[in-house]
Amino acid sequence: MEAAQVAAQWAAVFTQGKARRPIAALFEAQADRGAAFSRHACGLFYDFSKTALSAQSLEALLALAQASGLAQARSDMLSGVKINTTEGRAVLHTALRAGPEAEIYVDGADVMPHVRATLARMRRFAQDVRSGRFGGQGGQISDVVNIGIGGSDLGPAMATRALAPYADGPRAHFVSNIDGAHLTDVLAGLNPETTLVLVASKTFTTLETMTNAASAQAWMAQHVADPAAQFVAISSAQDKAVAFGIAPERVFGFEDWVGGRYSVWGPIGLSLMVAIGPENFDAFLAGAREMDAHFADAPFAQNLPVLHALVGLWHHQVCGFKSRAVLPYAQRLALLPAYLQQLEMESNGKRATKEGAPLAFGSAPLVWGAAGTNGQHAFYQLLHQGSQIVPAEFLVAMRGHEPDLAHHQALLVANCLAQSQALMLGRAHSDPERHFEGNRPSVTLAFEQLTPATLGKILALYEHRVFVEGVILGLNSFDQFGVELGKELADALAPLLDPAQAGAPRAELDSSTAQLAAFYRDVTDRA
Repeated sequence: MEAAQVAAQWAAVFTQGKARRPIAALFEAQADRGAAFSRHACGLFYDFSKTALSAQSLEALLALAQASGLAQARSDMLSGVKINTTEGRAVLHTALRAGPEAEIYVDGADVMPHVRATLARMRRFAQDVRSGRFGGQGGQISDVVNIGIGGSDLGPAMATRALAPYADGPRAHFVSNIDGAHLTDVLAGLNPETTLVLVASKTFTTLETMTNAASAQAWMAQHVADPAAQFVAISSAQDKAVAFGIAPERVFGFEDWVGGRYSVWGPIGLSLMVAIGPENFDAFLAGAREMDAHFADAPFAQNLPVLHALVGLWHHQVCGFKSRAVLPYAQRLALLPAYLQQLEMESNGKRATKEGAPLAFGSAPLVWGAAGTNGQHAFYQLLHQGSQIVPAEFLVAMRGHEPDLAHHQALLVANCLAQSQALMLGRAHSDPERHFEGNRPSVTLAFEQLTPATLGKILALYEHRVFVEGVILGLNSFDQFGVELGKELADALAPLLDPAQAGAPRAELDSSTAQLAAFYRDVTDRA
């Protein structure tokens, strides 16, 4: 791509941004605006008409995508080119859900035989657990506890809750926080003799995960003769897992070309597979694979991930809206905002381009949200009347899984549609406190029902959206060096919190951190 051409297209987009009209005026000017600014693909209905995008601004954004080299970048990612340049890695989470005939090469070797073999191992193990062939020392496994953090927790935890109607296997639980309360609350009431623990850590060194895993092992050792027999590792460090006491045949590894926040499709999703069964997990993968094919083949103007990314860039980089609210009108998608928060903010929360230059237009927005209609009674006041504009992303199913409560679903959908309409139209009132200015943008992603395949499509859509935004901004979406400094400082601070070292010199600490550490030692010494 030519830097001058990209700069020119950015300038054209910003010119369109300055000339944008009120959203309601765009509807008045175009009777079929709803249809013109909506797309159907992969069983999803994406409506971005309630934004200030005009035909001209959309055309400018599409030209920007083209000038940014998106087509080549997309091909490079999907074919195994090492686009994660800072770490020298390919980016192939899509390989984890590729079809049986797929061939994808990294360093001259086809990675797909290993991917398929690992998936087959996962299926066999999940079936063994679900059928009772693999049991605990007190009988058939009743509960599975996944211990991980970040991508090793958010993906399977979110998906397991989202697909609760399909969960006919052992109950799934998730522990992530190093706060002992999290582990204690999850283990409370579980029978250690029928509990299976999955320890999910690529390196098997993650502080939070390994601390929780050791404590879970100690808990189980109090009740069963062979606690390690009910542990499974999801890790690339087989030697460390074996040293922990886990048999090699119960270690499921994955490659360095799968980032944590993109890893629910492989062994990190084992807890999900055990809960919903291999067939439903296959449907989950198939849904994502369908979105992958759409992303790879559809023209930019019809491509859901591309359009979703362009809307995001329009709102954040061009219009200057600092945050983005993800609002799933589906209670079982309550963890989706947190999942997408990590996906977006860890991927694109950067300040430098791939070449090391400062970003010209800022990076990722703040991503937050909650399930509707709960959010309506919490923060929608700010969405409608606050001094800052927050673009909203509504997700809604047309049909629930509770036929005897169909009237609930009708009310849920009515609320979702009403909120997007109210944000756009507002309401004039002589009393300023009752005045709604409107002209607040939103998009709506609608679908028939939240099935495993549908969830796969939605997650893949958002993954590719983040990738497209990163390409156009010129950054690497697949490293996360920003998480390192705090971890390093925590490792250095931990010994200083030991009351036995109360007399050790504190010159290396700033006065604030030193006094807080001293307060901790004082409290724990008196406990």
